This record gives sequence, C-alpha cells and structure tokens, in this order.
Amino acid sequence: MNEEQIKRKLTAILSADAKGYSRLMGQDDVTTVQTLKRCHDIMKAEIQQHHGRVIDSPGDNLLAEFASIVDTVKCALIIQKRLNQFEAGIPEDQRMPFRIGVNLGDVIVDGERIYGDGVNIAARLESLADAGGICISGSAYDQIQNKLAFGGEYIGEQQVKNIATPIKVYKIWSDPEADGRIAMEKKTAGARRLWPAVAAVLILIFGAAAFYVWQGFQRQGSITETTHLQQQPTPSSSVKPSIAVLPFTNLSDDKEQEYFSDGITNDIITDLSKFSDLTVAASNTVFKYKGKAVDIREVGRDLKVDYVLEGSIQKAADRVRINTQLIDAVDGNHVWADRFDRSTADIFKLQDEIIENIVRKLALKIDQTQRERVFSKPTDNLEAYDYVMKGYHHFLQRKRDASLKAKEYFKKAIELDPNYSDAYAGLGHVRRWDAGYGWTEFPDLAMQQAEELFEKAIILDESNAFARAQLGYTYMRKGEYDLAISEMKRSIELNPNDWRTYRLLAPVLLYSGKPGEALHWYHTSLKYDPYISPGLLMNMGIANFFKDEYEEALSWLNKCTAKWPTFLGAHIVLAAVHGHLGNLDQAQKEARKVMEIAPFFEVDFYGEAFYNPDHRRKIVDGLHVAGLK
Repeated sequence: MNEEQIKRKLTAILSADAKGYSRLMGQDDVTTVQTLKRCHDIMKAEIQQHHGRVIDSPGDNLLAEFASIVDTVKCALIIQKRLNQFEAGIPEDQRMPFRIGVNLGDVIVDGERIYGDGVNIAARLESLADAGGICISGSAYDQIQNKLAFGGEYIGEQQVKNIATPIKVYKIWSDPEADGRIAMEKKTAGARRLWPAVAAVLILIFGAAAFYVWQGFQRQGSITETTHLQQQPTPSSSVKPSIAVLPFTNLSDDKEQEYFSDGITNDIITDLSKFSDLTVAASNTVFKYKGKAVDIREVGRDLKVDYVLEGSIQKAADRVRINTQLIDAVDGNHVWADRFDRSTADIFKLQDEIIENIVRKLALKIDQTQRERVFSKPTDNLEAYDYVMKGYHHFLQRKRDASLKAKEYFKKAIELDPNYSDAYAGLGHVRRWDAGYGWTEFPDLAMQQAEELFEKAIILDESNAFARAQLGYTYMRKGEYDLAISEMKRSIELNPNDWRTYRLLAPVLLYSGKPGEALHWYHTSLKYDPYISPGLLMNMGIANFFKDEYEEALSWLNKCTAKWPTFLGAHIVLAAVHGHLGNLDQAQKEARKVMEIAPFFEVDFYGEAFYNPDHRRKIVDGLHVAGLK
C-alpha cells in the first residue's frame, strides 16, 4: 500500500482482554476455552446491538470499532454488566474478568482491518483498566460527558508503551445516578482515589462506624475507634425493666464450640429484644465482658440495667447442658436459676424455656401476636441452624478469609433448608460487607445480590426484622430514602431494642431532610449502646446545625475533632457552622484544615449529599463564607 492508497478515518475503538487467561488455561484449558467462548459471544452480541463490528478476536483479546463513541462506551458498560451476571455463578478462582479500553482516534483502514495509534492507545488503556473495569481516553471522555449516566475518576496523564506523548485516562463505571461528568479533573502523583470530602459524607449516610472503599472513594481517617460519652441517656428502670445478657461461657473441651455458645447468647438477646416492654443491652456492648470475671453490680451500673442474665454451655455429641441464672443487678441477689441437660434436638425448646422464665420473673405483659413472633422456630433443621451460627461466628471476625467461610456456611444452611429466612439474611449480610470492604471486584453486583437475598428472607418470614433493616440499607445506598425509612421503621416495630437499626435509620433521615427525627433516633440508640463513632458525632453536629441549635452543633463537632483530629467531615461542618455564624477567623482556620486533608474538596459537590435544598444552601453558604470553593 503506497501513500496515495492509504485511507484514514476517525473511529471509536473498543479493545478487551481477559485477566488471568494464561493461568486459567494452565489449570483447565477445556473449561477455560468454553468460558472464553461464552464471554466472547456475550460481547459480540452487545457490540452488534450497539451498531459496532468485531474486527478481530484472537485468543482472549477482542477488538471492535463503532461509528459513535457514545455507543462504544454504552456498549462497554453493558458488556461488563452482562459478564458480571454471567460469572456470578462461577467459582471466584475460575472467573475470567475482562478489562476494556476505549479510544476515539485516527486509524489507517486496510479492507476490514484498522491500524495505527488509535488502535494502540485503546489496547494500552485496556491494560490500565482493573479486572472487570473500563478505561477511556481523554478524547473519548470529551465527547461523552453529559451524554451518558456513568461514574468516573480521572487518573491523570499516563505515559504508555510506543505512544510518544502522555494520554489522559479516565476510569469509568456504571452509575445510573451520575450525570456523566468526571468529578475530579486533576490529580497529583500518589494521590489516587481522592474525594475524601465525598467519602466523609458517604461514610455517614451509609451509617456505620466503619465504612469502606466504594467505587473510587477512599476512607479518610480512622473511624473504627470509639469513645464513650458518659453523659448520654441510658436505659432507665423507671420506664421499663432492663436486662443485659452476658456471653455464655463455653465449658466444652473443644474450643471450636465457641461459636455455639456465642450463637446461643445472641439468639437469647435477639428474642428478648422483640419484647416492647423490655430494654435489652446491645450485643456488642455485653460482649466486651466475654471471658472476664465480673461483679454483676458493676455490670449493672456500667450498662445501666436492672437485671443480668449469665450462664454456661457444655456441648458434647448430641447433648447440651446449660446453666443459667437471672440476677438483680442492684443488690446482686439471684432472681432465678436453672440447669438444663437436653438433647441438641431440643435446643429451640430449651431457649424458649429460658425466655419464658425471664418473662415470667420480670412480669412482662405480652400479647398472643408478640408471643407467636418471639417463640416461632427459625428452622426445623438443626444442622442448618448450626451452620448459620458458624456463619455468623466467622462473619463477625470482619476478615476476608473468615467472610468467605461464613458465605459457605450460609449457603450450606440454605441447601439444607431452602425456606430458612435467617440463612438468606446472613448470606445477604456477607455480600453487603464484601462490597463495603472491597472484598470483591464487583461491588455493584454484590450489593444487588444482597438486596435480592434480603428480599427473599422477608418473603420467607415477614417478621424478620434484621432482613428488613438490611434491605433498608441497600435502598439507602441507592438514594431511595422513602423505601429505606419504611423498611427500617418496620424493622424497629418488630425489634424495638435493635440499636443497629436506629443507627442506620438516623443518617437516612438526616440526609433526606429530617434532622429532628434523626436526632431522636441517634439519642435512642445511645440509650442501648453509648459507644460512638466520629461519624455519629459529626452527624449530630449537622442535625443541630440544620435545627439552628448552633452551640449544640459546635459542642458535638468539637468533641469529634478533639478525639479524631484528622476526621475530615467534622472540619467541613465546623467551617460551615462558623461561616454561618460569622466567626470568620475560626471558619477560615477550619477551611485550611479541610484543604490540608482534602486538596480537591469542592463545596457544591459536597452539598449534593443533602436532599433538602434549604439544608444544602445553608451548609454550602457557610462553606463559601469560610473561603472554600
């Protein structure tokens, strides 16, 4: 081909390859080829659907071109979604995640083939993408911004092999809530995945004391520490009786049976929590006493409870022995004690007897509906029940390997009893945390599976309060506040002592525009669990700020920065409060702190977290006065 015969054109190019292809071929070439063929079929079908054509597909690679860059990116996003769905049923070590690069560039045309830098850049972008991810060039991004709904991150100018000048690169992902704009237009070396301001907000919208890396946002500061505010309200015996269930001691020779004693403890706490006329100390609060010799009266004073239940469990073969006693926490006298020696087949009846005795001794009034709900059996399959207890024992270790084991135990429980609501809820909980802690390459898929599992759990048992609270969380993640609030309030009706649901509900109410209700549920949660996170302190400050309770807001926020001086969210809100009050020196001081921690902080983007336009305007105006942009 001479110079005069060369044809050139501007075209959109999609390049894809499979990560780990060579490793998989070495393990099982037949299965790998079959999987590859199925993946290529999915990709080719979508390319055709989006008006593209496949140019070549040697080995695990695939090259395609399109007349429209919008169609190309749309196709890439859908391909990754379809491949994720396809691989959901494949064991993780056998999956073949694809990386995709997209470029808009000049190419040389030779019949059905294309060549040149336009193609080479697409291939280099592909190599920069994460497994299951997409990278696009600056030329592609310039044409699609504001035309598609996607989330993204600018990762800077990259020098790639055989390309003379650096190319702008963006990572993108499917996000129906996004408006097609990359939020961060510049970055510095080593500062990947910034947006700490957004992370600080999301940490608290999504409720807990430990949040996570999620779609390009990075945690800022330590939020796993807790502090104890002694002045917070605690359960009062003048309203209704209160009880703490201490972790039952495992007396079995086998220390592996620890999961069983912990599981029984948690089940008793859960059952007692369903009584609206009883206040029950939170499980995470009582488990701090595990393995310790305690003075019951000190426990009573520490947890502000009237009664303490303690006991021991010995499990051997098909027999279980439980010793338990209910103690008056004020004077240390025994209210009731008993010993049970039963077959493990009677474990549910044994738990019911313990609950019945407590109810009778505390003279609780319960109606028939409440009785049926409390004493209903979760499953008739004791092996499935044992797997669920093992599942939670591993899950609560909050480690990736332990989470994988928990997942397998919950799946085994479902296999043994496909109608076991708690097993589906447990598996959903694992998938939610997989997404939250970055333990999966496909967090969106994990959250979708979690939502489906929680829905299944509720179909099987409408009174499953835990599943309803967790389903509400998944709605909250999607910004569906009304649905989230509805499910969480229903969960509280079913389990009025579950402080975890209060802590989930409060930030949803706050960011959806109901600060007064948010404060109510935060204060209520503190009655059950006075141990708090910096995020809770920040949200208390925000809620009081929106209610024009400025001194109260400053009090909460200053407590936060005193304990966690680098927690970004508190400094942001302090800047806004001082700015609104006209305390310019202090506002500017806080603004400087914000920029030290988060150099790319943007006020308007931060304000988008607040649904109520008046609240958004109030916090944004305060930040502008503080000198932030």
